[in-house]
Amino acid sequence: MKLLRTVDQVRAALREPRQRGERIGLVPTMGAFHDGHLALIRAAREACEVVVVSLFVNPSQFDATDDLRRYPRDEPSDVRAAEAEGADVLFAPSVDELYPPGFDTWVDPGELGTVLEGAARPGHFRGVATVCTKLFSIAQPNIAWFGQKDAQQVAVIRHVVAGLNLPLEIDVIATVRDADGLALSSRNVLLSPDERARALVLPRAMEAGRTAHLAGGDAVQAARAVLDGEPGVEVDYVAMAEFGAPTLVAAIRVGSTRLIDNAVLG
Repeated sequence: MKLLRTVDQVRAALREPRQRGERIGLVPTMGAFHDGHLALIRAAREACEVVVVSLFVNPSQFDATDDLRRYPRDEPSDVRAAEAEGADVLFAPSVDELYPPGFDTWVDPGELGTVLEGAARPGHFRGVATVCTKLFSIAQPNIAWFGQKDAQQVAVIRHVVAGLNLPLEIDVIATVRDADGLALSSRNVLLSPDERARALVLPRAMEAGRTAHLAGGDAVQAARAVLDGEPGVEVDYVAMAEFGAPTLVAAIRVGSTRLIDNAVLG
């Protein structure tokens, strides 16, 4: 596996495989790999001759400086994991490499980027859309992989790809969960044992919403009731969204850690 730091290095590494007609897969990540990330890399490995994984904690998608500072980072472990899963290229650029001095070109995903997560984190999806568009331009993949846990992010990326006529497919892998049901997230390591126990209310709420929906009831109301019954949990939102299919989405705060989850109901 090649660990590359610059745009020019990535383009040079992919030039010959592209000329040979090999399929290139891209897995955009912010690192601190868990089994959810590894599932994306495995899917890309099965479908493509060349697998590129990006590792970049994107400052433009954080709305709070403290959140960016606290975001987990472990590049040496990520390098070992990506190589073990068969990645061909790990692109780990500096901030200045992707956002050089004077950078002021942004991709605005429109109204979809202003609701739910976009309302809770102003500017978040502009940062996501911009960095993903840059990665698509740099690697020029045939397919890029994302996780269903970030359902609105997937919807935003698909919206951008369609709106800008970008020549790639977007594939989505189902949310990977721990045995107790909590969706895997790099932020989970920030939870204390007590906070992690309280965080389990989130998958319980998603399941309650799913059950209510199947019975003809109100999924949002059922999920909200479960969340409101858990002390020490602050609810940012619970809502239904049309992300390709009716999707129950929620965001909560447990201590200083913010977690999201969703359940596809359609």
